[in-house]
Amino acid sequence: MIKLIASDIDGTLLQNGEAAISERFFTQARRLRNQGIALCAASGRQYSSLKNLFAPVAEGMYFLCENGAVVYGPGAELLSKTVIDRALSLELCRDILAIPDCEVLISGTNMSYLCPKTQDYIDHIRYFVGNNTTVLPSPEDMPEDFVKISAYYRPGATVIEPLLAPKWKDTFQVAVAGECWLDFTLADKATGIRALCTALNIDPKDTMAFGDNYNDIPMLDAVGHPYLMSSAAQPLRQRYGTQCARPEDVLEKL
Repeated sequence: MIKLIASDIDGTLLQNGEAAISERFFTQARRLRNQGIALCAASGRQYSSLKNLFAPVAEGMYFLCENGAVVYGPGAELLSKTVIDRALSLELCRDILAIPDCEVLISGTNMSYLCPKTQDYIDHIRYFVGNNTTVLPSPEDMPEDFVKISAYYRPGATVIEPLLAPKWKDTFQVAVAGECWLDFTLADKATGIRALCTALNIDPKDTMAFGDNYNDIPMLDAVGHPYLMSSAAQPLRQRYGTQCARPEDVLEKL
């Protein structure tokens, strides 16, 4: 019996440049919640961005943010937070900023901290992604705990992964989180799912999850009913036999 449904956002609920969650999803979300099934948005995005994105059904939803480093329940209740050592965080930030044209995004509990090289990057995070943002003179000025560090490289995350992952893969969870994003956390989406299942007293085997990218692997492996988007990369399609074009297609059959 499905008791919890978690879905990735970018590339999963939002595809092909979509900026708004479909009314199809909202219709199913209302129906499933009336049946007692908990719903969770699982993303590398921050809490405020996710809550705004799901505004029509956000009340009562759960939010697995920053790739599992932060989990919120209804009423903005903070259910879990995984903190990164400050000294290691600062060293990683310096490595990211040393790469020409590469930007860093430092995540706090519900704030994105930028040390921008261009105004376009600030505008992208503030207006397209929709995050709360604060501009810092340097990473050393970070005023709160580090929970996630991301490298943003417009030519593609796979280009900078070989430059950063070899040094940091034994310290952090390193995952391509989108075409331009490489994320570093101590948590992953499985961390968030396990924390949420514990809080709700739900067996992960009774959880369904949807994803499309490499940062979704821990979550998909942690649940009893994983679905991969059929648009995902070939190595992922080989890994997961249960696939769909969109989550809405599966939800409508539950």
